[in-house]
Amino acid sequence: MNTPADLVHTPICAALPAPRHSRQARVRWGDHVVTVGGDAPVRVQSMTNTDTVDVIETAIQVKELAQAGSELVRITVNTPEAAKAVPAIREQLDRMGISVPLIGDFHYNGHTLLTEYPDCAAALSKYRINPGNVGKGQKRDRQFAAMIEAAVRHDKAVRIGVNWGSLDQELLAALMDDNAARSQPWDAKSVMYQALLQSALQSADWARELGLAADQIIISCKVSGVQDLITVYQALSARCDYALHLGLTEAGMGTKGTVASAVAMGQLLQAGIGDTIRVSLTPQPGESRTQEVLVALEILQSLGLRSFNPSVTACPGCGRTTSTTFQELAKQIDDHLRAMMPQWKSRYPGVEKMKVAVMGCIVNGPGESKHADIGISLPGTGEAPAAPVFIDGQKAMTLRGAGIVQEFHRVVEGYIERRYGSATAAH
Repeated sequence: MNTPADLVHTPICAALPAPRHSRQARVRWGDHVVTVGGDAPVRVQSMTNTDTVDVIETAIQVKELAQAGSELVRITVNTPEAAKAVPAIREQLDRMGISVPLIGDFHYNGHTLLTEYPDCAAALSKYRINPGNVGKGQKRDRQFAAMIEAAVRHDKAVRIGVNWGSLDQELLAALMDDNAARSQPWDAKSVMYQALLQSALQSADWARELGLAADQIIISCKVSGVQDLITVYQALSARCDYALHLGLTEAGMGTKGTVASAVAMGQLLQAGIGDTIRVSLTPQPGESRTQEVLVALEILQSLGLRSFNPSVTACPGCGRTTSTTFQELAKQIDDHLRAMMPQWKSRYPGVEKMKVAVMGCIVNGPGESKHADIGISLPGTGEAPAAPVFIDGQKAMTLRGAGIVQEFHRVVEGYIERRYGSATAAH
């Protein structure tokens, strides 16, 4: 086979994500500060689905989301009763040692709630304001100003979150009229895109005129279509340097929502667009709310942007691997590593970057195991009942017999202690 000369002489480099160009914003609670944008890591956000009035239930869900990896949690603040509950939720979280910042989600009556319930305004770390749901005409101007003035008074960050399902209808109508007068009118979707961008950017400019600092502003323009999201955020990123919150507004359920979120946000994050993300999954019946957090973590880790948990590479199985041993072992190892991470993060710095391979036969097993920090190649159908274990690229031992699974567990534990425990001792 002839190899082109440019392949022989041109080095192949990894396609690293593009650097982000957004300014840095800060979301605070007490002494705890979460930086967003600039050179800060892409942050994971989630939202509760409890009735905010139920202080204990909401605080428990916030705790679960935070412990799963959410660095910012949004709660609905839609009634006076919900506004009164916010300080109690914050107090309950503080008692539980959960310092995650709370974001208040306001629509329609946020100006009233933030003005009449200052304890709520003070207990939140950030306000989400939807320009399409603030009001109309002069009432809109007064009500938007009241919310921004509350943010300035309490020194809070604001996300100006535009949503194509609740666009400012007066702005959209004006843009449609302008478009109709063009010699070559745009299509309706292009006008919609322009309305999203104008609503967000004009609102941000107005917020700054009212005294909100640029580094306290985060913008989002959420839509539910993958291609629409990519198009809108590429344009938004080109037109401003505000920190950007990224996500499909309604990703959907299960596999559909997971794939749509990963495809859309993966492309944008690879291009350096996006500073906080949320995967807006509709939970399956009985499914934990934390599933959306786990998907967000996996998106960032798969792109190499952040490391949260040791990764387990596992064989998918084929006709050579009729045994389910490798599947069971991979799940046991993955579940164990995730369960132990809350303890290990402080005891074993760097363990979140560890790579483990659990493979099912001789075809790719040894090679894949060598690429991992620690890997095992289990015997496939008809192969000798022996499982070579590779540590840091070198064959370290061969496991045999009925206790392979338990023995490999012990080998992994010992490896973590030796490699990452020394980092703790060094400090």
